[in-house]
Amino acid sequence: MTTMQPWTGVVLAGGRSSRMGQDKALLPWHGRPLLDQMQALLREAGAQHVLVSGDRPDYAGIADAQPDLGPLGGLASVIARVADATKLVVVPVDMPLLSAALLSKLLAPSQHRCVAFEDQMLPMCLRIDVVVREALATRMAGAASSRSLRALQRSLQCHRVAVTASERTAFVNCNTPEQWSELIHENPD
Repeated sequence: MTTMQPWTGVVLAGGRSSRMGQDKALLPWHGRPLLDQMQALLREAGAQHVLVSGDRPDYAGIADAQPDLGPLGGLASVIARVADATKLVVVPVDMPLLSAALLSKLLAPSQHRCVAFEDQMLPMCLRIDVVVREALATRMAGAASSRSLRALQRSLQCHRVAVTASERTAFVNCNTPEQWSELIHENPD
């Protein structure tokens, strides 16, 4: 019988939500804020700990050490606080259709440093070690075009997990009020 290695969940919730016009993390999803929903999802999927990336005192959030660098900046601030060999499953705050079963598919290929679904930057699984830390530091120090999750994943030769057409619908995220309204309409309480 195989025992799953303990892992830590991370919710990226430090964005400005400028296109939404209000804080996405606090939008109500089935009776609770999206941030609470995503934390609960990570716990349901088996996370031993759940960290929040972003300046959110009510959630013990980890503020970005270098502001305005997007998800990569948030990830860098979180990784600075975890030990090598920590396995992280990173989710965005605005992807409420994700399921614990889908996240478990990221954890299955445990030998890889970086695992993500095909054609998706998030969610992703990272096994923290010196190679990941150096790749992240290189991206952070580089030109703006290299400061992206895509560039980080490329440098880590991210392993891609196949998904079915029905699973692909879980990757819907919301950046505008129109997208949010559509998601709420299609997924009522």
